[in-house]
Amino acid sequence: MDKCMSLLHRYSGVFVVTAMLTAPMTAYAANEIVVYTARNEQLIKPLFDAYTKETGTAIKFRTDKEGVLLQKLKAEGVNTPADMLITVDAGNLWQAANLGLLQPVQSKTLSDNIPAHLRDPANQWFGLSVRARTIVYNKNKVKPGELSTYEDLGNPKWKGRLCLRTSKTVYNQSLVAMMIHEYGEPKTEQIIKSWVANLATPPISDDARAMAAVAAGQCDVTVVNTYYFGRLMKKKPDLPLAIFWPNQDTKESGVHVNVSGAGITRHAKHQAEAVKFLEWLSTEKAQKLFADVDMEYPASPKVKPDALVAAWGEFKQNPLNVVKAGELQTTAVKLMDRVKYK
Repeated sequence: MDKCMSLLHRYSGVFVVTAMLTAPMTAYAANEIVVYTARNEQLIKPLFDAYTKETGTAIKFRTDKEGVLLQKLKAEGVNTPADMLITVDAGNLWQAANLGLLQPVQSKTLSDNIPAHLRDPANQWFGLSVRARTIVYNKNKVKPGELSTYEDLGNPKWKGRLCLRTSKTVYNQSLVAMMIHEYGEPKTEQIIKSWVANLATPPISDDARAMAAVAAGQCDVTVVNTYYFGRLMKKKPDLPLAIFWPNQDTKESGVHVNVSGAGITRHAKHQAEAVKFLEWLSTEKAQKLFADVDMEYPASPKVKPDALVAAWGEFKQNPLNVVKAGELQTTAVKLMDRVKYK
């Protein structure tokens, strides 16, 4: 009997030690989510903190450039700790889905809150905030009645008066990709070629510098994301700059919009928790937090933008699905190369 008890104690000890060694390899904390995000920490952490406070679910996160995060997810494969990817631009979200890094999510909450043109048709990612890429002009040199459409910026009347950010930015690649989807490649090539012919300066490195050039009189008009306008005018409210919403009178068109958004990773270890968090991000409280912190527009039409953003005026969005920004991105880059848009 004593011998049996001795053996039992011996094997019990082995079992306990084995369990302690193997448990971390197969079990994950249920009350936790791991997020990879290309958004700056100061823009995204308030959301994480709010969700943790509301639900008790801890959120661990890693921030980096979108390209780095996509390569990391690809390299980690099934062993990735990431449950969710949050990044900017539909082109980047499309690429993540195209690389097989995301999984489809069937959720009535997300379908109800996020319009169809702002999410992946296969439900692998969902837009969470909207950034409009629109025209900004110098109020001392341009009357609003002179402006009309993106295409009209190629009109000879704008020769030597147009500034553009470089074609290397994904924002302009997405804009051109959406134009290809809307107008076809030959017409879009003519439009972009006419823009290049009207440039007052070589393409500029970023949106803020493009607006600074307009304010300084180097050019009269440019095309930028609205939150850059908001940031600049918050710092320098006396600049002679204003927003114009193009393509408002065209039946099937509107202002080019893009998204920052998120998807659940293909090998998420906390899938159910991550879906709950994604659904929460589409709710009114989270939508306001997500959009207001960077002066963007909520993706949900049920939620009003921040008062400062709303003051820029209402506009009609282009209703085309932003997934085309990714699908046609390579075509757009080649087109811009052909017309010497640097």
